[in-house]
Amino acid sequence: MWKPCPSPSPLRSQDVFYSIYVIYALHSNESIKRKAIKIRLDTVYLNNVSDTETSEKIQKSGILQVFASLLTPQSSCTAKVANIIAEVAKNEFMRNSCVDAGLIPPLVQLLNCKDQEVLLQTGRALGNICYDSHTLQSQLINMGVIPTLVKLLGIHCQNAALTEMCLVAFGNLAELESSKEQFAYTNIAEEIVKLFKKQIEHDKKEMIFEVLAPLAENDIIKLQLVEAGLVECLLEIVQKTVDSDKEDDIAELKTASDLMVLLLLGDESMQKLFEGGKGSVFQRVLSWIPSNNHQLQLAGALAIANFARNDGNCIHMVDNGIVQKLMDLLDRHVEDGNVTVQHAALSALRNLAIPVVNKAKMLSAGVAEAVLKFLKSEMPPVQFKLLGTLRMLIDAQAEAAEQLGKNVKLVERLVEWCEAKDHAGVMGESNRLLSALIRHSKSKDVIRTIVQSGGIKHLATMATSEHVIMQNEALVALALIAALELVTAEKDLENAKLVQILHRLLSDERSAPEIKYNSMVLICALMGSEPLHKEVQNLAFLEVVSKLRSHENKTVAQQASLTEQRLAVES
Repeated sequence: MWKPCPSPSPLRSQDVFYSIYVIYALHSNESIKRKAIKIRLDTVYLNNVSDTETSEKIQKSGILQVFASLLTPQSSCTAKVANIIAEVAKNEFMRNSCVDAGLIPPLVQLLNCKDQEVLLQTGRALGNICYDSHTLQSQLINMGVIPTLVKLLGIHCQNAALTEMCLVAFGNLAELESSKEQFAYTNIAEEIVKLFKKQIEHDKKEMIFEVLAPLAENDIIKLQLVEAGLVECLLEIVQKTVDSDKEDDIAELKTASDLMVLLLLGDESMQKLFEGGKGSVFQRVLSWIPSNNHQLQLAGALAIANFARNDGNCIHMVDNGIVQKLMDLLDRHVEDGNVTVQHAALSALRNLAIPVVNKAKMLSAGVAEAVLKFLKSEMPPVQFKLLGTLRMLIDAQAEAAEQLGKNVKLVERLVEWCEAKDHAGVMGESNRLLSALIRHSKSKDVIRTIVQSGGIKHLATMATSEHVIMQNEALVALALIAALELVTAEKDLENAKLVQILHRLLSDERSAPEIKYNSMVLICALMGSEPLHKEVQNLAFLEVVSKLRSHENKTVAQQASLTEQRLAVES
């Protein structure tokens, strides 16, 4: 939201605006009207016009329409008029009146003026009129104020009041998505970094930070800020404030390190700072992880998670020892640790585990054991990342999947989290890991552990998920259960109403081809159980499957023929 622009010197209250209107109304001669208005403006400038009573009289008087004609670079009273408009527009009920009086277009034109006082009061007037209105702010953007304001910042960077006015405007306009593209085509990054380097006072830096945060959400501007040298400024702030216990320094450290992490969310800006793992910025970030400062630990782990967004970076970092640093960090936060640091470190490990070549290395380094220490966590964000990390680690790693799948404490926790309806992410990841343990281990011991822990019903429910990938993972896991341990799982499969679920999936035209295929494979596997076989016969699967023989997907059609034959023989 647009913040109200402060007035350099508040005006005092008298019934003067009505006087202006009376003078205006009594004279038909245009020059007399203008002269009268100018004389009265000198008086008005010394009076408070922002109070409600005076504003109401102004609203009724029609004087605002007169002001529109006075807002010209040639008029000697332009700055005073703009100042009065700025004061009047502090009252919410006056803003529409200012818009209706047509004040916005001439005010926008005045931003091209060279007079610094006119520019300041014009900026204040526009800011107050458009306060709390995305519609009016969008109108200003469409009228081209962003390039104009950026240019003003560069020209008048020595004028503190004008600079502040520009920063307030940038901070608010930048919150609108439509502004980002316009900002990206200006030299805002260069100007704002230049201004930032000059600042000593905390308040001034904070004001610039409020502009940088929304701007840095745009990937193009992220790169521009990096190229303009913002990262070096941020690192300098971190270095100066890291050991301070002053409140302002602690706040500045957090803002600077958070902004650093935000810059790394852009692919190009991230890769530029990584520099093949040899970049000075990357190296400095690495030094944050063993720090004793929780904010730096957090920022360091989040930065690594952001650097770990492509296989090349992940492989390089794992080969150069980053995993041990992250595990050491986690060890420091096992007992009553900082939840945000736990979450960030687990995020980094999860991303690093994505490349196939990294999985075995990370398992050998003891990452699974380090992650399992957080199994007792009651914090959903930590639970979510823990689950994701383990799932990435065991992908195509049969031995690790079997070892984890036989861990009764882990499986029981997964079954518990599968019922975490208040936390959809945790519930989904628990189901996926349960399925992954079976799919990647193909182990009877793992299946027995999951059956004994009550996991079957969750896999059956997972088969009805709205996400095709989760449906498919569940069906493959259930097919392995049916093929390897049907007798053990028979009762649970029956109680989970799996046969009815499969009938619905096959009957539903919206089911994806792979879902239909794996459902039929599973039906064939379930035929080895007498009670499940009876359920299949009772639900007339033969009719549903026979229709699928003409399915447009050849694999589905072929499996339908095989399944139909099996059903016919077993009937």
